[in-house]
Amino acid sequence: MTRKPSTNPRKSASQARSRQTVDALLEATARVLIKEGYDKTSTNKIATVAGVSIGSLYQYFPTKESLVAAVIDLHMHEMFRLVREALVKVATRPIEAAARELVSVMIEAHRVNPKLHRILVEQTPRTGKLENVEAVEREAYGLVRAYLEAHRDELDVADTNLAAFVCVTAVEALTHAAVVRPRERLSDEQAARPVDDVTRLVTRYLQKSPVTEAARAPAQERPARAQPKRDRPREKRAPRRPRYARSARGSAPARS
Repeated sequence: MTRKPSTNPRKSASQARSRQTVDALLEATARVLIKEGYDKTSTNKIATVAGVSIGSLYQYFPTKESLVAAVIDLHMHEMFRLVREALVKVATRPIEAAARELVSVMIEAHRVNPKLHRILVEQTPRTGKLENVEAVEREAYGLVRAYLEAHRDELDVADTNLAAFVCVTAVEALTHAAVVRPRERLSDEQAARPVDDVTRLVTRYLQKSPVTEAARAPAQERPARAQPKRDRPREKRAPRRPRYARSARGSAPARS
């Protein structure tokens, strides 16, 4: 049975000098991943790029997988920090403004280093970091759900928990596809303008529309239909003659 490589660091950096070493190793790991890909990345290459001895590398990280896992954690928490700040910023704004800010922040976060982001997403299952990613996603859902609860009077959806899941999942998937893998699905021009379309999608899903509001309004609140104006009163028609009455012409002569 193949032994699973460790993805946990050996020790944490507590002093300034050791933190600099760890930062250099993580930055070097990202650079080597982008240039070489995951399979060709090695601890020797990472140590060389970082300017650190292999012995110093192993003091903090026992395997390549542990370095990649640390980069995933760093990248994931940085993206979530941007999302948290965006939601705090738009806490009192209406749905459309909040959706636009969230979409814009997610796109900018993916644009920071799209090649690295793609590699890390692909390698997350291999490094055993799915549990950490899911924990961050749950926190993101909680923040979005709290926003939706505070703006319930603007919503056209009843279940804010489901709505938060749909919004976070849709925005993450669409912004990831538009920025990280655009040429596989979109032209360069289309990939440069996803904010408006994704914002419109989220807003129409969440927000009450004027048509929906009019349909839900009580009958007494709906405007009455305008009655057609009549220029003159309708003329009275003469009463119809009974069907059995005969006209004077052609009637039988009266008996004497």
